[in-house]
Parts: sequence; structure tokens; C-alpha cells
Amino acid sequence: MSPSRPPLPQAFFLPADGGQQRFCLFHPPQGTQHRGRVLYLHPFAEELNSTRRIVAQQARALAQAGYGVLQIDLLGCGDSSGDFADATWADWLRDAQQAHAWLSAHTSGPLWLWGMRAGALLATALAHTLPEPAHLLLWQPVASGQQMLQQFLRLHAAGQWLGSGSAGAPSAAQALAQGRAVDIAGYTLSPALADGLGPARLQPPAQQPPGRLVWLEVSSQDSPAVGPAADKTLAAWRTADWQVQAQAVQGPAFWQTVGTDEAPALLHATLAALASTPSPSPSPSP
Repeated sequence: MSPSRPPLPQAFFLPADGGQQRFCLFHPPQGTQHRGRVLYLHPFAEELNSTRRIVAQQARALAQAGYGVLQIDLLGCGDSSGDFADATWADWLRDAQQAHAWLSAHTSGPLWLWGMRAGALLATALAHTLPEPAHLLLWQPVASGQQMLQQFLRLHAAGQWLGSGSAGAPSAAQALAQGRAVDIAGYTLSPALADGLGPARLQPPAQQPPGRLVWLEVSSQDSPAVGPAADKTLAAWRTADWQVQAQAVQGPAFWQTVGTDEAPALLHATLAALASTPSPSPSPSP
């Protein structure tokens, strides 16, 4: 007899400020033992679309393992209302807070904030604001918002180099500093969003008790290892008494591609890391 097909996630729109709506997918926990809550915060700009497939695979696997998983498209992203050009870092943090409130009202257990790339920065910022302790699951995190901005602005510089910009035109960074939005790879980046994202850092929340930090990187190398750039950040979390697990697994840079890659080692490492956290008591029968 073939195994039963996992249930489809519940798609809905979460009401937001100003009559807007945020598109969400909720993967209810399966089985009799509900192991916790997972809130996923997506990466920046086109990386959201590039990562959807593998993130969906992981969300389904977590739900099968007993976690309730909520995915949210932030203001101006994906299928949510609003324009990317109008988004600010504060808007995205409010979206994350509202998503946390919804998730906590619909399932229980230890809280995991799962962030991918720039979403890791937002997950960490969210943890600093919550009234409860959280664990952090960070996929390919960027150490700072400034680093994320620099990577994104290189796309603008490449476009100018290839002839799409006029000679002598100001750089994207100069335009933002002058208070002007810039169009990069189909996205309009506002000074307000850049100003909010730039100072973001992966700093450990001063919560009690300190939680777990699971830091997972992906590398195409035969013997993958966590990059040395992470050492200082990880040391700060350990100093703050967080339980840190940092690991690199083999796989493609799927956040840079069109969404057809597979990353089984990353999915396996994620499930194994969360499974090592003590689970709560079995959920009561309905």
C-alpha cells in the first residue's frame, strides 16, 4: 500500500495595516506529536522566487515531522499586496510580528524562526522584539544588511557596465544617498528600505533562556565547511550562551538560479538539527 499523500498547505491572506493583505501558506503539523512552531521569512528580491521550491520541500518535511510551519510573503513581495518600492524594513518587521501572532494562535510548542539569506536578518530582528524565547534556523545567512545591499547593488553596476546605463551616471549607492530610488533587476529599491536594511546585524537576542542557533550553509565543494566570515558572528552568539550548531552541506547555490535545483543534504541537515531539540509532550487528541 502506497503511503498517503501529505495534505496541501492552507493558503490564506493575513490582514495587514491599511487594508492590505499578506499572502500566507500554513502547513499544519501532522501526527500525534506536535513538536513546535516554525515561522519562515524569505530572502530579498528575486531570491524569493529562486528559493520557493526548496523552501516548500522543507516546509512539507517539517510539517510531516510534527511542526506547524507558516510562510508569509512580506509587503510588496510575492503574492502579497503593495509594491516593493513602498516597502520599508519596519513594514517587514511588522509583517513578521503579525505572522508570529497568527502562528501562535493556531499551533503551539517551541518557536523556531527560520530565515533564508536576508530573511535571517529579519528573523533575528524579530526575535529581539518577541515576548517569548525563540530558536533560530538560518539558511545561508548574510552577516549584515550592508553586505546584502552591496551584493544587490552590484547587479546595478553590472547593468551599467553592460551598457544599460549612461556614462557618468551616479552609482546606485550615490542615488540612494541622494534620496532617490533605484531600479535594479526589476525591483525598485527605495532609500527607506535601504536605510532600514543596511544597519541590520545578526546579533543574539538577550532572551532568557538563550535558545538554539542552527546555522546552515551550502557549498559546491566536495568537503564543505562553514566560511571563515561567520566565525566572529558565531562567537558572539556562543558568548551570549546560545547553543550554536554551524554546519556546511554540499549543494548548489539555489538562491541564485531559476528554481530547479535540489538540495537534499540541506533538507536532511535541517530535520536532523531540529530533531535534536527536546520535544514537548504529545498533543492532546481533538
